[in-house]
Amino acid sequence: MKYKVNDSCIGCGLCESTCPEVFHMNGDVAVAIEGEVPEAALASAAEAKEGCPVGAIEEA
Repeated sequence: MKYKVNDSCIGCGLCESTCPEVFHMNGDVAVAIEGEVPEAALASAAEAKEGCPVGAIEEA
């Protein structure tokens, strides 16, 4: 599974704090790793997606 952060990101940092293995801040917006989500991070990555206040995280 892969994730991407779309243009509606408001840079709140929730995804990075929930799943730093997959998401990190790049300036004022979040970005996701380019590769597959590591097995150990699948649950926290899904939690970050569900917790995003603006729905900016999508499955890629």
